[in-house]
Amino acid sequence: MKQELTPTHTFQFIDEIFAQQSVNMLSLNPQKRLITSFAELGNFITEQNTDIEFITTLQETLKSIVYTQLQNFPENIFWDFDFLVSSMLRQAVVADEGAVAFLKVFGKKMVLLIEMFGNKTQMRFRYVHDFMYGFDWARWVQKEPQNRAHIEPFSLVFLDYLLVKGKELLQRISHGQIISYKLCETGYRNPFTFSREPEDEYRLLTYLAEEQLIPVAVWNWNASPVWNKPFQEMRQQLALKLNIQPQRH
Repeated sequence: MKQELTPTHTFQFIDEIFAQQSVNMLSLNPQKRLITSFAELGNFITEQNTDIEFITTLQETLKSIVYTQLQNFPENIFWDFDFLVSSMLRQAVVADEGAVAFLKVFGKKMVLLIEMFGNKTQMRFRYVHDFMYGFDWARWVQKEPQNRAHIEPFSLVFLDYLLVKGKELLQRISHGQIISYKLCETGYRNPFTFSREPEDEYRLLTYLAEEQLIPVAVWNWNASPVWNKPFQEMRQQLALKLNIQPQRH
């Protein structure tokens, strides 16, 4: 017989990790300033699944993802997790290897990915926004829509692709073969021509969110990811419109 959940099986301790790091838990949701708390997300989760082993594994997986993001992307601005969590739940329930085994694999890949692209490797990206809000995924789908349009943004397939791409980029960086990913004067890499200083990144992304030009509305538990818009071009055009200065190297 399965053990039942008790009131101690709350996800609030993840909110406390953010609080301990003094993170301003900003949401990109145009209707809301702060993210959905993990305590609230925990309520959504336990409405759908009350298996104690599953809940405990999910807590540990989310804790490791959040902690790794905070360590490797300390200057990240927006911290929505709703759709990532609902995607993990959906995928876990149908996983051939079983829900608990899926969560462990998912968590391991996410942690590797965050560490690979963060500030402790030569990659040195400043934000996790392009991954979490689906810009990387939309660009990937657009290259082969007939094969990729049905693959969701936080699938293991896409995580595996990014892990391979990350290794290739790190190799090219170490051999001095990177042109479009030069380090900026702030010490971070920026593949865009426009500045991504915090005030610029904030202005640009909040404007895109208001115009519904974010590929994955991660603040929405039931988001419908969109890949078939020219997100890259629109972002460049909007940077010009908002008079965001060119990136200084």
